[in-house]
Parts: sequence; structure tokens; C-alpha cells
Amino acid sequence: MRSIICTNLTARIVTAAFIGVMAGSVSYESQADEEIFGYVKGAEPLPKGALELVEWITVRSDKGTGYYQAVDSKTELEYGFTDKLSGEFDILGMGIDTSGILIDAYVPGDKKYGMSLAGVELALKYNFLSPAKDPIGVSSYFALSYQRLDPHSGQDKDTYSAELLFLFQKYFLDDQLILVGNIGLESTVATRKPIANLPPDFEWPTHPEMEIEVLAGLGVSYRFAPNWFIGLEAIYDNERETVVGVERWSVQAGPTLHYGGKKWWGTLTWLPQIVGGGATYPGQIDQNLQLIEKTEEEIRFKIGYNF
Repeated sequence: MRSIICTNLTARIVTAAFIGVMAGSVSYESQADEEIFGYVKGAEPLPKGALELVEWITVRSDKGTGYYQAVDSKTELEYGFTDKLSGEFDILGMGIDTSGILIDAYVPGDKKYGMSLAGVELALKYNFLSPAKDPIGVSSYFALSYQRLDPHSGQDKDTYSAELLFLFQKYFLDDQLILVGNIGLESTVATRKPIANLPPDFEWPTHPEMEIEVLAGLGVSYRFAPNWFIGLEAIYDNERETVVGVERWSVQAGPTLHYGGKKWWGTLTWLPQIVGGGATYPGQIDQNLQLIEKTEEEIRFKIGYNF
């Protein structure tokens, strides 16, 4: 049996755990900076003196050939310095199981290991306009990260990234309907580590490479029962590489389910890839998807606790 379980089984287990735990909970009012969506970020700030612990699990599956599944973890600790400024420290993890895939510069061969330390991240969020008090909420989000594992192949790779997002949020129908939007840029410098005994003529550059990504996201969520929200979110990712220009782009969209309590909350999102373009690998069957740096689907579960 593979060390990382298949996507469908993962989805059933995570969904069952999510619904089972929520069903036994007492209903409370939701808290500020509660993450309604799995991927799109809200503009609500964390209140001054508040401390929040969030655990993320993301399963990325299927590149259209061979077998591919990666599991990412993120343990996030966020603190409200003021009612407008909060900071977070994140520990990143990753496990991977891939076989039967060979893609120049991205997947040099089979790789399999369990959850391992992948990197760290620091971030600041500043709120300019409050979604609760102003006509529209506006915040900025800035993050710096380092990762030592390549998210595509699982091989050793030093990656330094800086991300700047602007976050927008609007309430409708007495806060029953929530609309959230994100737009921003991510800049990355990455260097692959050398690998011995690669296949003949296989491309595996080890010089530093720089990429700039244009990021955008949109989410809408509706409260259908006390503290329960159901919604839809979508993200757009366009990556430009210094030498080749636009290297890839993709659109992912799917449903999200959220529960918010007085002390804790949980969010479950399924995000398949709808369409993508740019570079493809030889023999790729579905030319309408980006399957070199993306997968056919992702599932993300987040659970947060407010101290």
C-alpha cells in the first residue's frame, strides 16, 4: 500500500472527520479573521492581543500520467499586534509519492517519502478599511518564505519567495452573504540541487532561476444555517520566467464548506483545475490543463483555534 493514500479516500476521510466533528459542536458567533475560504484570503483583521493557531492540510493529485500525489502541511500561528496589524509564523511540511513520471527540469524520476519539514514563512497583514465598518474592507498581505523541497518533484531545492496581496471583502444581506477578492504578485528565486545518475540528455538546470507570478482570487460564501457557510472560490495563477516569458497559467475553482464557532472553526475546499495553458510535457493527453507545475485537483482542509 502506498505511503500516501489516494485522493478519493483522502477526500472521504477528511470530509467525514470535518462533518463529524462539526455536528457535535455547539453553535457560536464567528470571529474576526476567520478563514471562510480554503485559498482566497479575507480582509478581516485579527483583533489586538488575539492569538490564533491554524493547521492546513492540502492534497495535490494527478498529473495525467503515472501516479502523483503530494500532501502539504502548514502550521500557522497568528497574533494581533493592533486592531489593524497582525503577524504570522508558519512551519511548512510536505510528503510525496510519484512514480512513472519523467518531465524535463521538473520531475527527474520516482520519489516517495512521508511528511517532512519543507520550510518556514513569515507574514504581515494590515487592514486599511474594515469590512464590518466601511463600505468595503481592504487589507494588504505580505509574506516571505523559504522552502528546501521542490513541491513538484520532492527533490532538494532552495526556494526564496516574496508575496504581496491586496485583499477585498464585502458583506451583504446583514452579513449572510460574503464576497472576497484578492490580487497580487509573488516573486521567487529558486536553485535546484544537483542529482547524480540522471537519465541521458535529461534537463536539470542547477543555476538560480527567477519567476514572477500574477495571482488573483475570488470567493463568495452564503450562511445557510447558524455558523455554517457554503460557497465557491476560484484562483488564477500566471507565471512568468525570466528567459521564456509566460511559462504557465491556470484557473482552479470549486466548492467550499465552512463552520465557525466561538473558539474554533474549520474549512474544507475541493479545487479542481478548470483550464490551464503554457508549457506541457511530451505525451500530455489533456492539452487544456497545466500539469507540469499544477495537478488536476486539490483538496484543502483547515482548522483554526482562537486563544
